[in-house]
Amino acid sequence: MNDSTNTPERRAAAIRKAVRAIKRGHFASYGEVARRAGLPGRARLVGQVLRESGDAARLPWHRVTGAGGRIAFPSGSKNAREQLRRLEREGVRSRGQRVVPRPAAASARTLDALLWKM
Repeated sequence: MNDSTNTPERRAAAIRKAVRAIKRGHFASYGEVARRAGLPGRARLVGQVLRESGDAARLPWHRVTGAGGRIAFPSGSKNAREQLRRLEREGVRSRGQRVVPRPAAASARTLDALLWKM
């Protein structure tokens, strides 16, 4: 983003747009969402925008994960169970606290996915 569009409101709008663009049955890391929003290196800002947007924004928040498909909420927490439930309802498989990329996405795997053998 250039300086004229780099206001907090525009950054948040870009992040919400990037989250809405994640297709059903897919997921993206906080860092990937930040990159798609034109804000590389701002993964924490993605989490902040998701928290502040709340349910009224109707964002598919459950499609945003930590690096390598890791569920960012504490294991077994209400939020972690809800995120996994929503993802599984969309056909995303999981192993513990990690979601597994679809086989078609194998060519676009991230370094984290390769390291974690997902």
